[in-house]
Amino acid sequence: MRPLTISLSPQQHARLNRAVESGAYASNSEVLREALRLWEQREEIRELELARLKQAYEEGLASGPPVDGDEAFARMRANIFGTKRS
Repeated sequence: MRPLTISLSPQQHARLNRAVESGAYASNSEVLREALRLWEQREEIRELELARLKQAYEEGLASGPPVDGDEAFARMRANIFGTKRS
């Protein structure tokens, strides 16, 4: 592995030290590797969500022209009540 120098706030440094001192992690590097794994997972989820949104957008465009909401509700009211109501 390659060494890397990072800067932490005093609060981050203290929290990292507490995690190692408590025995939850064997070293500072282990804490940071875990943090990076979680970040990578979050980024992968974001990419999947973005791809789904893009797909839904494309499907919406392909489904036809936009519908006017007021007009759609007027048609539904007419179907339900048999006349147009305001």
